[in-house]
Amino acid sequence: MRLLIATTNLGKAREIKAELLGAGIGELELLTLHDFPAIPDVVEDQPTFGGNAMKKARHYAVHSNVLTLADDSGLCVDALDGAPGIYSARYAGQPCDDAANNRKLLSAMKDVPAEKRGAQFVCALALALPNKPLVVLSDYVIGGIAFAPRGNNGFGYDPLFVLPERRLTTAELSMEEKSQISHRGKAVRRLAQWLLENPIPSQ
Repeated sequence: MRLLIATTNLGKAREIKAELLGAGIGELELLTLHDFPAIPDVVEDQPTFGGNAMKKARHYAVHSNVLTLADDSGLCVDALDGAPGIYSARYAGQPCDDAANNRKLLSAMKDVPAEKRGAQFVCALALALPNKPLVVLSDYVIGGIAFAPRGNNGFGYDPLFVLPERRLTTAELSMEEKSQISHRGKAVRRLAQWLLENPIPSQ
């Protein structure tokens, strides 16, 4: 089965690929948007993670003519009324810049005490065929925001997202450790189970 993971973010693609290849779904030929450079970008203008994920999945499925998995995920911070939320990737403006996003977040949180720095990572995954949407699944992980970046693994807000039970940021975990507890890892495992229960004919 050919599956397009609709991202150019190699860190995100690696995490999703690792989960899917270990799920026992069967033979998978996994592609990313790097394999389809001529496809135009999609405007992410939906008000929810799930809405943006499905819009991306349908757009790239139509343009690639391949079963497509799209992700929309982000960080929702309690003290910021859920921001940056669906704007997480472009929180500090365009083009997307992880370091700039982290600096802006730390600035916005500079006066917030430790007990009020709660946050959650949310991930929505959407799957679509070129001619129809299939499913949207989501999951999350609860944590908090560190006072300074820690760790060199991961991407995005990983250096600032603290897992209270481990007292580590997700950037201080290996990819395997992170995937076991992360919002994306949990969502991909839910999707893998859905695929096992709803086989899609080979393309």
